[in-house]
Amino acid sequence: MHVLRPPAAILILAAAFTIAIGLPGPATAIESAARQALLVEMATGAVLFEKDADDLMHPASMSKMMTVYMVFERLRDGRLSLDDALPVSENAWRKGGAKSGGSTMFLDPGSRVKLEDLIHGIIVQSGNDACIVVAEALAGSEETFAAEMTDRARELGLQDTTLRNATGWPHPEHLTTARDLAILARRTIEDFPDFYHYYDDKVFTYSGIRQTNRNPLLYRDVGADGLKTGHTEASGYGLTASATRGDRRLILVVNGLSSVKERAREAERLVSWGFREFENYALLKAGEVVTDAEVWLGRDPVVPLVIEKDLTITLPRKARREMKVTVRFDGPVPAPIRQGTPLATLSVQAPGRDPVEVPLVAGADVEQLGIVGRLGAALRHIVWGQSN
Repeated sequence: MHVLRPPAAILILAAAFTIAIGLPGPATAIESAARQALLVEMATGAVLFEKDADDLMHPASMSKMMTVYMVFERLRDGRLSLDDALPVSENAWRKGGAKSGGSTMFLDPGSRVKLEDLIHGIIVQSGNDACIVVAEALAGSEETFAAEMTDRARELGLQDTTLRNATGWPHPEHLTTARDLAILARRTIEDFPDFYHYYDDKVFTYSGIRQTNRNPLLYRDVGADGLKTGHTEASGYGLTASATRGDRRLILVVNGLSSVKERAREAERLVSWGFREFENYALLKAGEVVTDAEVWLGRDPVVPLVIEKDLTITLPRKARREMKVTVRFDGPVPAPIRQGTPLATLSVQAPGRDPVEVPLVAGADVEQLGIVGRLGAALRHIVWGQSN
């Protein structure tokens, strides 16, 4: 029995758009004094700049973001309340208090502290004692809590992160990457819209002691609203930050800087550069028809090719006109075709960048012709070269 087959595969090129999707990897050269750095456009995930972003590094107090994440998660789920009063153990006072040499909230052993005050203490004052109080209350011990944090971090996509304590205190196995910290920052912002505002607080006073947030970008006109600084001798000076301008949000991670001043200067410079040199553009809306594909032996001659999700793009402002978008598929597409079936690939290309590809699906059902129709179509193709 002879089986009718479509003509040879062809390449369909849509009109070349002069805009591009947020492409992976940095698009414009810039230098940084940081040992590790990553600047990401939150809406698209486009990497605007990176430097050794996958190298293992000591996060210092930036790892407190994971401690806070664990608290926010329980608050959101109703397992904790902001008014809950947690006990301050002798261990928390000894390991995290003023005599330890690290940042502290100056908690008194034997006292009980409201969870909301502890959140302020961790974020604004970077209190190690507050972190240990939370760890012991949630998991029984700091060691158990650190293991739980590591497991949860892996579930969130922080595949290179291992946490050995709740504070970021130096430990040879307490490690992460700039990319993992950026993922954690993004998840914090997305997952906890009701609690993220705590990262924007600049001042907190507890037991009559007033302390200010160490995040330098909160005091500069760049739209910053979080997240966390870090510093140890091994890590150098680091910062995970986020800033907004209009409807854009950037996430920055820097580490390994030499001083408080250099951290502030470098963070402001990179964030300002990201807002200045890049822009987001809306290319396509979910459900929008990109082009039509010719159908082989179908009751309809073409099937619309549709994008399933909104396509927002990030690119350097000056490179907008150099971008090209094509649609690629094997065609004509043989019937029957079911709506939603992946049929094509939208490919975005930019000079010096790897192409980014997005699937396109059938926008409608197309039934197959009956036997008579299929024979007629085959004859027309043989005689006149028509595909349907």
